Amino acid sequence: MADAPSGPDPAPPPEPAPDQAASQAASPGAPATESAPRHRVGRTRVVTSLGLVVGILAGAAALSALVLAGSLAVPSSAPTASGPIAALASRSPAAAASPSPDAAATPAPVATPAPVATPTPSPTASPSPTTAPSPSPAPSPTASPAGDVPAEALQARLDAMRTKLAIPGASVAILWDDGRQWLGASGLADIKRKVPMTTATAFALASISKTFTAAVILQLVEEGRLSLDQPVAPLLPEFALDKRLTVRELLDHTSGLPDYFQNVKIDRPLQADPNATWTAQQTWAYVPKKHPGPGRLWIYSNSNYLLLGELVKRVTGRPLSAEIRERLLDPLGLTSAWYQAEERPRAGGSVGYRVLPSSGGAVRFARVAPPSKVMPFRSVVTAAGGAGSMASTALDAARWIRAYAGGDVLTPETRALQVKDAAGTLALGAEIPYGLGIQAITLGGHAALGHSGRFLGFRNVARYLPDDGITIAVLTNQGVRDPSRIAAELLKIVLPPAPLPSGSPSAAPTTTP
Repeated sequence: MADAPSGPDPAPPPEPAPDQAASQAASPGAPATESAPRHRVGRTRVVTSLGLVVGILAGAAALSALVLAGSLAVPSSAPTASGPIAALASRSPAAAASPSPDAAATPAPVATPAPVATPTPSPTASPSPTTAPSPSPAPSPTASPAGDVPAEALQARLDAMRTKLAIPGASVAILWDDGRQWLGASGLADIKRKVPMTTATAFALASISKTFTAAVILQLVEEGRLSLDQPVAPLLPEFALDKRLTVRELLDHTSGLPDYFQNVKIDRPLQADPNATWTAQQTWAYVPKKHPGPGRLWIYSNSNYLLLGELVKRVTGRPLSAEIRERLLDPLGLTSAWYQAEERPRAGGSVGYRVLPSSGGAVRFARVAPPSKVMPFRSVVTAAGGAGSMASTALDAARWIRAYAGGDVLTPETRALQVKDAAGTLALGAEIPYGLGIQAITLGGHAALGHSGRFLGFRNVARYLPDDGITIAVLTNQGVRDPSRIAAELLKIVLPPAPLPSGSPSAAPTTTP
């Protein structure tokens, strides 16, 4: 359902589970007892170099190979960053460069993780045609007047890839730091009603939601109301946490806490009443009691961000949804993004579909649940909480990830810590470089920061390429095919090929939780 092995499709390393079967629980939130100071949005953009990401990938490889599923104990403290990693983390802020026609590399298609089992309420919709729906009156792609945008080529490639991957519908936004943008849509938002997908259609963001939760936590750290190495147990006594567990270990998935969505026992109650509202305590009951201690290995787990959502409420006295709205969405003008189940929808949403095998090697689509104001349905979204409750259009998803990964939301010092932390998680067995609420990968030889997300019926990816000044968000209404493959193909059109630095991995896996 929601963040299970979320992230892009499996393939190289199995993808951690953001979009997995159950999403995290969203706590109802208590009435505000104090008004949190509004955090400033709009700082100097920080450009993270390809060298930093490549350094993280290569520098931690040797140690990471020794950490096999926890078979080798690793000290709780992360290794000291050195070489390229240290250079990346200490790099001074710079204005993001606009894409240059001769700088760039061809993104390699990203492997997609094997579909994850997720709770699914009995499908109310019948299977759809054995081939991906044609882009019925699909809206014309939108390109900004400034500069040269290859709109026709991008739309043609989007249509071709959506059909090739057998995806019901997709919406894409590409933003350039120089002000240009391209919006495109393909396929159907509702197969039964033949509603075309548009650039104004919203989707469940699934694990991309974690970036919003992480941003609020990191702003609280900047304000001195939390610290990264602060023990969490005293602040959330009702969860009986390990006294050594810290805020940092929740942010980067080194807490050792298993993912409640991986507990098969949660499926039945989630499906029994898809319209039920789950609390964090209900969801927490499905976190297995036996697990490794904090700081010993990396396990992608929605449980971490469920707790972070509760931590925001405990520290501020306000629900996470209110903090995200006041600190992030409103200041950034993200008018088509919202926290599901606690806020009214800001845009018309898509129906989510399961991709099922059909005769002759074709596929058919089955509706996950009837059209709803909460995508895919309320029980799984509220069970996800801070791990997967956001919804948005592709445009606002792209605008958000550029602000978050580009330095408009957090200070340069915090941004450096975010990415530097990825070296430590690789050393603890992470399948992909995962920092403090952010994935740091290379996409076709280009440094890329962002997150992926997957729910039952939805799978998405949003990446900011700082050295190229380009952001891309690809949102789809299915949970199996990896949208990173679409992103890679579209980037080939806007980024000319460029050789990778010598000695760097040819194509780092883009699989992500």
